[in-house]
Amino acid sequence: MESLPVSGVTIYKIVLSASPLILLMTSCAQMPGESELPGVDKLAVIEELPDPFLMNNGRRVHTPGEWEKRRAEMKAMILYYQYGHMPAAPGNVTAEELSSEPVYDGMALKKHLLLSMGPDHKIKVNVGMIIPQGKGPFPVILKNDSEIFNVPITEEIIKRGYMVVDYMRTDLDPDENNVVGSAQAAYPDYDWATLAVWAWGGMRVIDYLMTLDYVDQKRIVFTGHSRGGKTALLAGALDERIALVVPNGSGCGGAGCYRIQQEKSETLKDITDQDRFSYWFHPRLREFVAKETKLPFDQHFLKALVAPRALISTEALADVWANPLGTQQTYLAAQPVFDFLGAGDKNAIHFREGIHDQNEEDWLVLVDFADKIFFYKKVNRRFDRLAFPDAPRPFSWSTPARPEH
Repeated sequence: MESLPVSGVTIYKIVLSASPLILLMTSCAQMPGESELPGVDKLAVIEELPDPFLMNNGRRVHTPGEWEKRRAEMKAMILYYQYGHMPAAPGNVTAEELSSEPVYDGMALKKHLLLSMGPDHKIKVNVGMIIPQGKGPFPVILKNDSEIFNVPITEEIIKRGYMVVDYMRTDLDPDENNVVGSAQAAYPDYDWATLAVWAWGGMRVIDYLMTLDYVDQKRIVFTGHSRGGKTALLAGALDERIALVVPNGSGCGGAGCYRIQQEKSETLKDITDQDRFSYWFHPRLREFVAKETKLPFDQHFLKALVAPRALISTEALADVWANPLGTQQTYLAAQPVFDFLGAGDKNAIHFREGIHDQNEEDWLVLVDFADKIFFYKKVNRRFDRLAFPDAPRPFSWSTPARPEH
């Protein structure tokens, strides 16, 4: 991989161990009950980034079939300890068109919809759609945000043949502590925290998109910035209809890393503080403060769950709070899974100069990578340049050898 020279890099700390330790966990092929996964005091210490190929029974994955079992275990872990559990798709998403008008000199149609879903259709979410002229089917770039029609290069994206869709995640759950949103009120028996609600809402928007004959169902992109990037990564880890996942500046609880911290980056303690964003996560995550090496996963597990679909993390070098170093290390730790599944070129990363934002450059990178992955276009851009080429390797395990056929 090509190195990207960076000046003024802050001091960082990486803690590694000689080899990973086997987790003291039971196998969880299905969604576990709360009693099935151990508490922090019963988990083994894993100082390096945990091995995604190491199954809960102590064996390593060697076949695609075993990987599917391991994926189920990994999903169970992240939901139990970090996000909480989501209800199944309600199967009753309906749309009301609130407005429709041509835009960009008739090159596209702009629609404002209100989706309703769930018990008695009490969950409602505003959705914006900008659809290129023509019959399609069009690939879709879906963004979660606190407002709609908020993509800075929409006209350029439309010219490249993509639909642009965004939804108002705060309709589903307000971005406030101690507030029960409409989704949690509709499904009170679930322990899902706010990020899980927002991700679930994005999946329901996809449910609706799948009913439209002008949508290219095999080319759905899901993106978001900051907390929206965390949301996009979680949805991408869980929903295999998402062909390309693009977390932008997502940091702690997103594409960043709990074990590997750049100086002055946001930590697990910071983000789960009761006065900050503890409500984004299940309360169990807070129990790992100062015990991060007892987490049975790190955020490279979410990236690994995307494979063999495509993923690119877009980052800003001056956005130290979002831990660009940690994001690089989870990118490297997810790569062996993409390689194992024959999708090595579908794991990507991009660093730019600048601060915490999803700006025009980030969006152009997104569309360029989508063009490359979806349509095999030649793109004059690298998607594997490392900002921290001298950072120590964050793990000692390797890609398993697949059996000969």
